[in-house]
Amino acid sequence: MTFLNVILAAETAAQGAQGAQSLSVWDLTLKGGWLMIPLALLLLVSIYIFFERLFATSRVTKADNNFMQQIKSLIQSGKIDEAKHLCETTNTPYSRMIEKGVSRIGRPMNDVLVAIENVGNMEVAKMEKGFNWLATTAAGAPMIGFLGTVTGMVQAFYQLASAGQNSNVSILAGGIYEALVTTVAGLVVGILALFAYNYLTSRVNKIMNRLERSTMEFMDLLNEPAKPNNNATLSK
Repeated sequence: MTFLNVILAAETAAQGAQGAQSLSVWDLTLKGGWLMIPLALLLLVSIYIFFERLFATSRVTKADNNFMQQIKSLIQSGKIDEAKHLCETTNTPYSRMIEKGVSRIGRPMNDVLVAIENVGNMEVAKMEKGFNWLATTAAGAPMIGFLGTVTGMVQAFYQLASAGQNSNVSILAGGIYEALVTTVAGLVVGILALFAYNYLTSRVNKIMNRLERSTMEFMDLLNEPAKPNNNATLSK
């Protein structure tokens, strides 16, 4: 009989293990309770913002590298209107900054620089649209997960106390693992949002550096001394 009991116990343990292995991610998600809904919304919105900003910054980084050379050639030739038209047709953050500078040619250099920097700040603000959401999600999602865990623990201990003499470890263990689901979900959402925020921030910083280089190139162009007239020099 003892041998049969051992076999039955082994079969019961195997069945329990199979039941535990069959628990899917969707089942765990349902165990998390209603707090999984805001976490899911935060995740979906963060994914949308990440890919939307990724494509937006990718378009900016693919700007024509010959743009500044063309602007330099046109301005040195005195073709200001053609330089403005080139900026309008290019339609990138770089071109919009330079267009503002071209429209200020003839004014004091400080006024030109301030006008370009103002446009640059607005372009950077456009590229950073939605970053606050990612930062808030990175910080807030784990907190929502911890809140779900705390409320779940309270319910688990309440159920354990309500069971009275019929209480056992399985009641407490079941409540605890269900409560910890929200913590896992909150950490996953927060970590993804944090990595997305840092990656997009690094891309925008690179674009800012490029904007600054374009600004300096344009200001150096305006500060270049006029080229001497070779024909006039030879005639002398």
